[in-house]
Amino acid sequence: MQLLSHVAFVLAATLALTPQSTSALRSSLISRAQKIAVRHSTGLARDLRIAFGGILVSESQSDSGQKAYCVSPSSGSSLPTTSSNTSFANGHAPPSSTKSSAPTASASSSPWKPLSTYSGSTFFNDWSFYTSSDPTHGTVQYLSQSDAQNAGLVEINSAGHAVMRVDTTPTVSTNRNSVRITTNLIFTEGLVMLDAVHMPTGCATWPGEQTCIDITVVRAAMLTRARSCSAFMSYLAFWTNGPNWPAGGEIDIIEGVNNYTNNQATIHTSDGCALPTSDATQLSIAGTVVGGTNCAADQTNNEGCGVRSNYNYTFGSGFNSISGGVYAMLWQDSGIQVYFFPRGSIPSDITAGAPQPQTWSTPMANWPSTDCDMASHFYNHSVIFDTTLCGDWAGTAWNGTGVPGQSESCSQLTGYSSCSDFVLNSGASFAEAYWEVSSVKIYQYQS
Repeated sequence: MQLLSHVAFVLAATLALTPQSTSALRSSLISRAQKIAVRHSTGLARDLRIAFGGILVSESQSDSGQKAYCVSPSSGSSLPTTSSNTSFANGHAPPSSTKSSAPTASASSSPWKPLSTYSGSTFFNDWSFYTSSDPTHGTVQYLSQSDAQNAGLVEINSAGHAVMRVDTTPTVSTNRNSVRITTNLIFTEGLVMLDAVHMPTGCATWPGEQTCIDITVVRAAMLTRARSCSAFMSYLAFWTNGPNWPAGGEIDIIEGVNNYTNNQATIHTSDGCALPTSDATQLSIAGTVVGGTNCAADQTNNEGCGVRSNYNYTFGSGFNSISGGVYAMLWQDSGIQVYFFPRGSIPSDITAGAPQPQTWSTPMANWPSTDCDMASHFYNHSVIFDTTLCGDWAGTAWNGTGVPGQSESCSQLTGYSSCSDFVLNSGASFAEAYWEVSSVKIYQYQS
């Protein structure tokens, strides 16, 4: 890797000295270097992105349909650039590299008052760490808080963010360690907001890539052939749940598996709850109804009724590439809505801690009370973070394709015939399998 770093440095120096009039040559060299990087090593790719940071950002995009990932030398974070005429419908504002507009609202101006806030060094104080067997039958073992801290799976990082990881031990004999936490707070109705900069996703990927990379690693004069793939077999979710499931209801705010790039929000209920229609226009949503309109878990093989975002920066690597954003779930007697605001496009009332949901754009998902009595189907909820490996959804999707971000099956991408074999034997693939959360805030309406 030292030799590869030298190559990156030389190419960067050459490009820096190349006159602006030969931008075509510069672009060609960059493109060829990137292809070599992908073919040989993700480490070299990382070096090239860092070395070319100041150059790539200044290059103009001649193809308005191409999405380029540029790296700022000051932050090192990737942001997809889009042409100025790109249209982002409804509640999905274009991801921006600029900061949110300055807060203009005051807490006293909002009827939504803080019920509980989880952030900074005390983030984990009022959560319970789940340690029982995985209810979705995953190849996973959830750790207690002390065990997770000792194993390095939870921490408050230097940015003051809460981090929850999956174990990366190369090979494990039974289940791989992970973290699942639940708020001690129980509430009925409210506004739940998650500000996150990273969610679990596959390893060895650049934002938007879903490819396997054959890596040749030179170490101690030995060549080791490793296969690093953008898929890790996971199910991750940020959700709220009531007692005696499905009684009390479940609201999945963020949910998906494997390489998915488009978030799916779903509700699961007892019998007698449904969407009035699957038509997005009639529901006034920016997403797409998937799986039908019946929300009853017992009648839909536990699938409930889901709405998938139409945008590939709402989940997984796409979400991480824009440094995340804010998810908001509004739960009232009139219905439940889920919103997503990309980093840089977060409304000022949210950043001010004085949310005004009535001023927000069209939600990604909406379940009105038209054919679902909210009071009888949703009550006494807690908030849950969960990263499951394999299990009822991710495991059965092992050979699946056709979902945004999953153009090839995980079986094809990894070379493993089963989900559990991959999880047990590919610890390095979980390096990016972590949550990094700035805050979770729960509000309730006070007239």
